[in-house]
Amino acid sequence: MYPIIYIGKSGQKSRSWGINLSIKKNKSRSPEISSLRIIGGRWRSRKISFTKAPGLRPTGERIRETLFNWLAPRINGANCLDLYAGSGILCLEALSRGAEQCTALDNNHSTTQKLQANSDLLNAGLTIINTNCTDFLTNQKTDIQFDVVFIDPPFAKDLHSQSCSLLEHNGWLKEDALIYCELPSNDVSFVAPANWQLQKDKIAGGVRYMLYTRFEPTA
Repeated sequence: MYPIIYIGKSGQKSRSWGINLSIKKNKSRSPEISSLRIIGGRWRSRKISFTKAPGLRPTGERIRETLFNWLAPRINGANCLDLYAGSGILCLEALSRGAEQCTALDNNHSTTQKLQANSDLLNAGLTIINTNCTDFLTNQKTDIQFDVVFIDPPFAKDLHSQSCSLLEHNGWLKEDALIYCELPSNDVSFVAPANWQLQKDKIAGGVRYMLYTRFEPTA
């Protein structure tokens, strides 16, 4: 409490004790939370929550349904990599539908914390790494190669071509790997490696989504 000074018509000052409501305390805002539904597999209809973040744009149910119909012959037992994982809905959907393992990469700490909580809740066994994806693909040395990769970075970052190039040239992919790319429908700059063959290509709601098969480059 502190004194509030009033000035009357006569000009005489008077003093009262009270709270000055014109001064607002700064309150830290909690990250905004939203939710998504897993649409197939053992966790079908289970909802997961995720922390909203700049550039985070989870893949919608309609596109996910189409994508996992494409992947159905190969997803069971697959080792998957989810770049720019965000909400983690793609890797959790993959595990729900029978993928053996999935590694999720994202550079937002709040996002990966929430994804870890969801993985623990589902007992999913998801491997989550808080990292810059392009730095990881460039510098990390590993013998692991992936059957299926999801590439869905923030659209404004223009990371699609770079990510695909790093996957191909740094040995992250099995010979016949499947690579899913999601990008703006008006993007004309995207270039996939020459030895990737486009299998599926659709547009929905301003989003272009494609599935590639990798072949070993010819000498």
